[in-house]
Amino acid sequence: MFKNKKEYDEKGNLIYKRNFWGNEEYWYKYDENNNLIHKKNNYSRYSREHWWKYDKNNNKIYHKESDDSEQWWKYDDNSNLIYYISSNGSEIHKKYDKNNNLIYHKNSNNYEYWYKYDEEGCRFKITEQEFNEIKVKKNIEIKSKENKKINKFEIMDI
Repeated sequence: MFKNKKEYDEKGNLIYKRNFWGNEEYWYKYDENNNLIHKKNNYSRYSREHWWKYDKNNNKIYHKESDDSEQWWKYDDNSNLIYYISSNGSEIHKKYDKNNNLIYHKNSNNYEYWYKYDEEGCRFKITEQEFNEIKVKKNIEIKSKENKKINKFEIMDI
């Protein structure tokens, strides 16, 4: 009887794995930044492959499976996830304040969540009504500061 066998590259990345019975099961490939870019499962009828791509900040931006399902990610300049979509229709939108705190989340079921933070930085959900009150207050502050009419308020300005 075999035990799980694993092999690693010189950087410590797992590159090969056998299952308990000694069958060759997984192979892994990495890019120069140690990001997983290819995984192959070659065990019985469940053979699958996965491919990943990353941006210049090593954020995962693309994933494809051998069944042609796909996923995409988009990030802001601070590497905060702002958008996710998959080929099955799942979708997520996120927005952050200037301190990189998550302030808005919307999922593919159109559930929306707004957040604010207390003095210690602890996050808590707020209602849509509270959110609209914050928008109105912020919009008034912006109008008075700039002394001109603002036609559009964006959540990122909170």
